[in-house]
Amino acid sequence: MSKAVEDIQFLKDLQKQMQYESEHDYDMQASPRFWVIMDYRIAPGNADCDNGYIQRYWNNGDHSEFADFEELKQFIEDEYYEDCEDVPDDLQVALESGDFDGLWELIQEDYNEDGYYSETFVKEEEYIVPNTLFLTKEEAKQHIAWNKHNLSSKAHTYAMTALRAPKVERLLKILNDFDFNLLEVKS
Repeated sequence: MSKAVEDIQFLKDLQKQMQYESEHDYDMQASPRFWVIMDYRIAPGNADCDNGYIQRYWNNGDHSEFADFEELKQFIEDEYYEDCEDVPDDLQVALESGDFDGLWELIQEDYNEDGYYSETFVKEEEYIVPNTLFLTKEEAKQHIAWNKHNLSSKAHTYAMTALRAPKVERLLKILNDFDFNLLEVKS
């Protein structure tokens, strides 16, 4: 099969997928429509106006976040106190208490000379993954499948409209409406 024949078949297949998605899978988005990838990340927030939470962590260049008591306890035991005889009494009591906030407060106040234990208010924010643009939702889904190691588990396709982009609108209309069977391949 020649390159020109392959190119025409590619355009026919693309047109068929675009027409199907225009009728069945357009994500309630007006034409001219394209897809990107929407993902989510944790970012600093403002406790007065954002929904979020306090992220507690240890950071000396290596970042370890603590979501619960067991994670913090395990970190302290692994990093600092391999031999239980070396653990100060007040810290031993806190490590046995099961009280995350109490253990964290003690660590911050009495065992944070270098300032590596810290906390900040964070929120989850959505963002459009850079360098993603797809003519079909199917291709966007395939991108997520192929690149899930670089995306969060919440990543999904996101339809957008190319507002006031007459050349994009015309190109997509041609791709959607042109009868590619009219083309002749000359050798």
